[in-house]
Amino acid sequence: MTLALDTLGRLESEAIHIFREVAGEFDRPVILFSGGKDSTLLLHLAIKAFYPAPVPFPLLHVDTGHNFDEVIEFRDRVVAQHGLRLEVAKVQDWIDDGRLEERPDGTRNPLQTVPLLDSINEHKYDAVFGGGRRDEERARAKERIFSLRTAFGQWDPKRQRPELWNLYNGRHRAGEHVRVFPLSNWTELDVWNYIEREGIELPDIYYSHQRDVFLRDGMWLAEGPWGTARDGETLLRKTVRYRTVGDGSCTGAVESDASDIHAVIAEVSASRLTERGATRADDRLSEAAMEDRKREGYF
Repeated sequence: MTLALDTLGRLESEAIHIFREVAGEFDRPVILFSGGKDSTLLLHLAIKAFYPAPVPFPLLHVDTGHNFDEVIEFRDRVVAQHGLRLEVAKVQDWIDDGRLEERPDGTRNPLQTVPLLDSINEHKYDAVFGGGRRDEERARAKERIFSLRTAFGQWDPKRQRPELWNLYNGRHRAGEHVRVFPLSNWTELDVWNYIEREGIELPDIYYSHQRDVFLRDGMWLAEGPWGTARDGETLLRKTVRYRTVGDGSCTGAVESDASDIHAVIAEVSASRLTERGATRADDRLSEAAMEDRKREGYF
């Protein structure tokens, strides 16, 4: 007798199948891991896919240097707990040696592309796992689970391959690589429901806490090494949480009293904005901001 899987079971099964397909088809895969909720879920699924054997891939974090301390502490603790190998590509190193220049607006999120591509080329990674989901943003909605990138790391929507009957085509020329998105079909609510079901630990920043923030362009931003409130902006103590975590200069918090996972799930269920649409200033630079960055080689 075959037991029917529920929604979370089907999503988990699909993701585990994708991890195993990549392990059998590629020579040098790597998992992008920042310590955020999606990459933590990705790692959890990779651990389940190969248990009791260790995860056969290293981890890569492109570190902007504008991170929240809680997330970096969590990242390092998870890596040590599971005995994983983490490669950290620091944007600051590229700035120091002249390969990159600081942007006038101070945000480093767009600066991640060059260190990412340099790291992929240096280590000859041929498959790169990312935690992107189609519900996050319209450009990501267009991307396949196996997304072919050119030798320059660029994404061309016209080169997307059909993925019928869960058959994935990983063929690529020398120098090219494939971005792999096992969470493509998950929603933010699916992510949180699965985190609850599996008891997955996350950085405390995802739950409500007190933080000094200031309002800019309709978003509550925190002060940090990336800057603080400008003239006319007031630093206020607020009860907030983060729906998504990235470069501190462009990642906004939301006012929230959701201090546990049940409250977060209720909050997400009632939301009509994706986490990137609500809290990521870098996606507001233009209507096609994410697609433009992906064409250049971004995550």
